Amino acid sequence: MFPCPFRRLPGLLVPPGPDRGSTTAEYALCIIAAIAFAGVLYAVLKSSAVNDALTAIVVDALSSGR
Repeated sequence: MFPCPFRRLPGLLVPPGPDRGSTTAEYALCIIAAIAFAGVLYAVLKSSAVNDALTAIVVDALSSGR
């Protein structure tokens, strides 16, 4: 059985010092921001004004081929 190569290079896997875990925190913040953006986008797209505008665009695009 081969030894795990990660045990030989622990400095490359885990940052030393106080920065330990900062990457995980950055990913968590990005995920929270993406969820918030998705919620705002969902709310905007579900509004009646945007729905009417998108419907008008689609109807106009489909009827312009005549």
